[in-house]
Amino acid sequence: MSDTRRRATFVAPANIAFIKYWGIRDENKVIPYNSSISMTLSRCTSKCTVEFDSARGADEIWFRQVGGDFEPAADAFARPVRRHLETLRSRAGVGGGCRVWTENSFPTGAGIASSASGFSALTLAASEAMGAPPKNAAEASVLARMSGSGSAARSVLGGYVLWPESLDDSGGSSEQAEQAAVQIATAAHWDLRDVVAVVDSAPKAVSSRDGHRRAPSSPRFAPRLEELGARLLAVRDAIQRRDIEALGKTLETEAIDLHQVAMSSRPPIYYWKPGTLAVLWSIRSLRAEGVPVYATIDAGPNVHAICPAEFEERVAEAFGSMKEVESVLLDRVGTGPYETSDHFEGPAA
Repeated sequence: MSDTRRRATFVAPANIAFIKYWGIRDENKVIPYNSSISMTLSRCTSKCTVEFDSARGADEIWFRQVGGDFEPAADAFARPVRRHLETLRSRAGVGGGCRVWTENSFPTGAGIASSASGFSALTLAASEAMGAPPKNAAEASVLARMSGSGSAARSVLGGYVLWPESLDDSGGSSEQAEQAAVQIATAAHWDLRDVVAVVDSAPKAVSSRDGHRRAPSSPRFAPRLEELGARLLAVRDAIQRRDIEALGKTLETEAIDLHQVAMSSRPPIYYWKPGTLAVLWSIRSLRAEGVPVYATIDAGPNVHAICPAEFEERVAEAFGSMKEVESVLLDRVGTGPYETSDHFEGPAA
């Protein structure tokens, strides 16, 4: 490869939010209304190869669905990717164009944080290929957030992650608080599992970005914000003590509250499907049988069941027997993104 062309590949994980980011205070800067806490996953990932060429003109974006072939990305997918590449070129002080090949190991746009993993992987691969990798985790978080996917700010870190909105949450400067996520516990601290019941793998009708825009119109929006301070403290404390019951009660309350906001927004957003409610009832039944498993749902219909490692198989078996469940994804807390030399070549390489 010539001196004008450089290539890099990163794999980055999705994350599941225990305290959700919902509602955006400043869309241009991607500043949330509230702090959020998530668990970085390990198996639901995006892999992205970026080839930067200083002599190249337009960017070329290729995407591969699970089990499919690489195809030119649809405009709705490619447009934010090109916009973020331009941001990263400006930061790196370079001209030229990129070829991008990216795929997810799980359904895209179905409420399993594919934008978080996808833009984290793109940010790290493109920055490396442009010769300007982030200096540290905080800078990587800021750069990923600038893609427009706020949750990508968390996916560049492993373990349990806080994306703070305010000075009180971060303990740092107000500028830092508005930008960078921080790790509050490592993956090794607590081996939690995430059993995902996929009830609908199709892309959701209303994007998370539109959901953020509509959120302040809900009468439940302001009351939720008032309650989040206590929830954030409860989740942090439960993680530190490895208390699944305390964590589970809070994350279930938070998930239901987020969807109440969505459903009462103007116009309303109904992410749930009939299978969503069926899985929630299944989880309640499992708890009645002594299984410590708790549900959370991001902006989509699919249910994340959080449980200790020794109960993962029992939960997966229960979901697998349900006619409402398309598939079951087994995931766990992970250590974060990594670089690989296993580059995509793609049909246009």
